[in-house]
Amino acid sequence: MSGHSKWSTIKHKKAATDKKRGKLFTRLAKEVTIAAREGGGDIDFNPRLALAVEKAKAANMPKDNIERAVKRGTGELEGGQLEEIMYEAYGPHGIGILIEVVTDNRNRAVADVRHMVSKNGGNLAENGSVGWQFTRKGYIAITDEIDEDELFMVAAEAGADDVQSGEVNEVYAEIEVFQDVQKALREAGYNLAEANLIYDPNNPMALTPDQTIQVMKFIEAVEDVDDVQNVHSTLEITDDAIAAMESA
Repeated sequence: MSGHSKWSTIKHKKAATDKKRGKLFTRLAKEVTIAAREGGGDIDFNPRLALAVEKAKAANMPKDNIERAVKRGTGELEGGQLEEIMYEAYGPHGIGILIEVVTDNRNRAVADVRHMVSKNGGNLAENGSVGWQFTRKGYIAITDEIDEDELFMVAAEAGADDVQSGEVNEVYAEIEVFQDVQKALREAGYNLAEANLIYDPNNPMALTPDQTIQVMKFIEAVEDVDDVQNVHSTLEITDDAIAAMESA
């Protein structure tokens, strides 16, 4: 299982036991609103919106909530004045961190993020000092039992540039063909357990299990900031670290 699929598994488990579902829905609604504002409210002509709506549905977000979020983005309802900001930071043990924020108040957002990062042993970095360590790409996870060669053929013909098979079958694609790859896989009968745009670390950094747990706690603390949408890191999740987390 690759580093990203391990991250996803950990986050899914956390989400399953997270009592703050309202906060999850708020984050998903922001994604939908931003996507609709940037590309319009028709999912057939707005790939980003289609992806955001699919994520919201996968989290069992009520249909009315999704529709209101779309209308806020298109201007049919008030409340769509949101701004996307990316903060760069270093976490414990020098781990590179990207913090995606969506907010209606830039000053509040940077103050809250700076406070939480500093409080948990990290520090904000200058723009560009961390971002180069990541590549933006499309990521698809398939958890069903499949024929690995067949998956590779379908994905490659649709334009995917990497397929990794294992406990979780993973497909990576450039942003330009990501929607085409998703469509091809669905038409071929595959169930997509996850389909997201990710920041993939170019050179993941492995730490000791104890250090990994420390970084994970740092990331969870930053994720709890209201305006934070996603946190990405250069941390490599090893099997030993997962075992330590499960036994803690």
